[in-house]
Amino acid sequence: MSTSTNTNKLAHFLADDQLTKVQLLALIDLAIKIKKSPQQYNQILAGKSVAMIFEKPSLRTHVSFDMGINKLGGHALYLGQQNGKLGERERVSDYAKNLSCFADLIVARVFSHDAIQDLAEHASVPVVNALCDLFHPCQALADFVTLTEQFGDLSTVKLAYVGDGNNVSNSLMIMAATLGVDFTLVTPQGHEATAAMISKAEQLALKSGSKFTCTTDINVIGNQDVIYTDTWVSMGDEDASKKAAILAKFSPYQVNHELMEKADASIVMHCQPAHLEEEITTALFDSAMSVVFQQAENRMWAQNAVLVSLFS
Repeated sequence: MSTSTNTNKLAHFLADDQLTKVQLLALIDLAIKIKKSPQQYNQILAGKSVAMIFEKPSLRTHVSFDMGINKLGGHALYLGQQNGKLGERERVSDYAKNLSCFADLIVARVFSHDAIQDLAEHASVPVVNALCDLFHPCQALADFVTLTEQFGDLSTVKLAYVGDGNNVSNSLMIMAATLGVDFTLVTPQGHEATAAMISKAEQLALKSGSKFTCTTDINVIGNQDVIYTDTWVSMGDEDASKKAAILAKFSPYQVNHELMEKADASIVMHCQPAHLEEEITTALFDSAMSVVFQQAENRMWAQNAVLVSLFS
């Protein structure tokens, strides 16, 4: 995410490690303000058009952006999988330059972070990362909006992620470390975050004064306020033999009432879609401890905060 001469002004919204604590807190605050008084922001995108590139299927991302843009007075155009993977039919640079002729902003949900970076490099309009292989910054921002609504002061929150080290856990741990939130990453052996991503989180946590813990032992999860999980089987890995092996390896990492009680956690989070009775039990997902639909709604408000900031 490059910035203008004003270091708090967003030029793009690409990756969690390119956002400062001041920027994140401002976005969280703005998201909550827009949620409380959407009518005050309903003309921010008047006359503006947003091109939405989707290489991967989506429910929450597509709907939350489309309807959120509409609530801001703008127009959204969906560009789905029929256009193929970025860079195959035509160069990403050409795609970015063409869209910049028509659109005022580009939202992209893609396979590769390289595609996001290429779009931002060659587009003459702002680019928003709606998911890639390395990061899911819109999801993490919505999650910290949700945690702010639940707890108020984020610096008091202890957050643990249990499951596969993926784009969601990357964004969560980077954003937590930036914001000064104590974060514990619990993954099965062989499914950890990359060494580079862990190093990045450690450096950010050192700067913010928060605690970052990385372990493969579910038994040392410690006391937590919140436990977060995500699907164990990534999109495209639904092959039966692969899935059986993953489920067997991950079964000790299921988030259930027993784990919540062990960690003394009061809130469970999931970015959805959930594979019930795999990474999380149905009983816990549907319980009063679950804030999964608050998270889903806050996707729209968090993304609208990003859009308002990019157009301000």
